[in-house]
Amino acid sequence: MWFFLLSDTFIFGCFLTSYMTVRMSARDAWPVPSEVFALSFGGEPIPLILIAIMTFILISSSGTMAMAVNMGYRKDRNKTFWLMAATAAFGVMFVSMQAFEWTKLIVEEGVRPWSNPMGAAQFGSTFFMITGFHGLHVSAGVIYLLVIATRVKRGVYERRGGNYEIVEIAGLYWHFVDLVWVFIFAFFYLW
Repeated sequence: MWFFLLSDTFIFGCFLTSYMTVRMSARDAWPVPSEVFALSFGGEPIPLILIAIMTFILISSSGTMAMAVNMGYRKDRNKTFWLMAATAAFGVMFVSMQAFEWTKLIVEEGVRPWSNPMGAAQFGSTFFMITGFHGLHVSAGVIYLLVIATRVKRGVYERRGGNYEIVEIAGLYWHFVDLVWVFIFAFFYLW
């Protein structure tokens, strides 16, 4: 898992470095994140509210995953299962909100990978590539968590000597996905 995480670190690092290079070299003005990613409630736009909720959900999922690992080492199958299921549910919520965000940008704002009515055309391509790649990782993580959680619930690891190390390995992947989001959040939404 460590080699996979290291290779993924290089990939995301290259993507974010490329994003910074493209953003700093763009001739057209870069869209203002607080305007692009604002949601309107009662006619008033609230900057970055959806992104803040998404971030809170993903960070919270790291907490439930850490507790699942702890319960796994205590060999508490039931709590490990439910905490992993809660982590996966947080992941599904995150990806659903990301789909909503993409729909809003594409349908309401007219942002495309090749054009952007709010400024630099490169915004769409870099945004969709990096957040899409991250969303793919979250989606794969949800599936992985559910598979491992189901195996925990069925007692597969109990029959193999009670080794719950696989829960920790799943946790490493999930924490990595959360950490990557912190960097994406900082570069895309705050910078």
